[in-house]
Amino acid sequence: MRLEVWTEYGPQNSKPIFDAFIKSLKDAGETVYLNKSANADVAVIWSVLWRGRMESYQRIWNEYRKNNKPVIVIEVGGLRRNQSFKIGINGINRDADFANQEFDDKRWSLFKHELSPWNPTGDIIVICGQHDASEQWKGLPRMQNWIAQQITEIRKYTTRPILVRPHPRNQINFSEKDFENVKVRMPKRDYKTYDDTDFKKTLERTWAVVNHSSNPAMEAVIRGVPVFVSESSLCHDVGNTSLADINTPAMPNRITWTNWLSYTEWFKDEIEAGLPWKRIKKRLQEKYIK
Repeated sequence: MRLEVWTEYGPQNSKPIFDAFIKSLKDAGETVYLNKSANADVAVIWSVLWRGRMESYQRIWNEYRKNNKPVIVIEVGGLRRNQSFKIGINGINRDADFANQEFDDKRWSLFKHELSPWNPTGDIIVICGQHDASEQWKGLPRMQNWIAQQITEIRKYTTRPILVRPHPRNQINFSEKDFENVKVRMPKRDYKTYDDTDFKKTLERTWAVVNHSSNPAMEAVIRGVPVFVSESSLCHDVGNTSLADINTPAMPNRITWTNWLSYTEWFKDEIEAGLPWKRIKKRLQEKYIK
């Protein structure tokens, strides 16, 4: 298989992961074109956030998708941030194909998470924003407008306090003064990793999390807090989709979900050994490359 692998626009933390993935491709006998347009079968990029260095990836994404060619997207994972990495076809989150149609219970324990019992006893509803410069936000309103829409809908059903947590790298023009019993608080950040360092504490007093499709919903579900998400969220199958249910959220069994989710992310040594590529190549040949 012929692959264009574009490393030059990736963030600093992408280099060792790209190196591991490239090694797996070469070990499998694939033809790799590094940072070179070659009309290949597949393009490989980092994330779909068209911002900063990564903005240059949008041209590659648009070119390949316009020609109905697959794009492999690598990005930082949410199960063990900066230790495990998502690798999907044609997108991120639930919009991606992770070649995980077949899965078992062998990988979930590798992430060292313990599922907390469902425990919606908190007093606040947390709305988690995300970056609206991402391809995953295409066709949606500006973030501050989306947040306002969620608050308006929630207020039809409950007067519970609402906490708005914008994405740490996506400034929004939003005033809590426009709404009753609503607070806005930026996440505390670890500037070495971009990690959110205080969400776990917030979840201890949270009734439900409202989020379109990003990682905070995943952390909430693992910690037993119900979520309200879109169909693009990896938590869709264990979440809620209608805010009319905010007072009585669904709390389904999560075991099958965790096993399925564990095949969306891979550790560096697994990537280098070719475990995700073996699955992805098979899926590409079955569905995307004629």
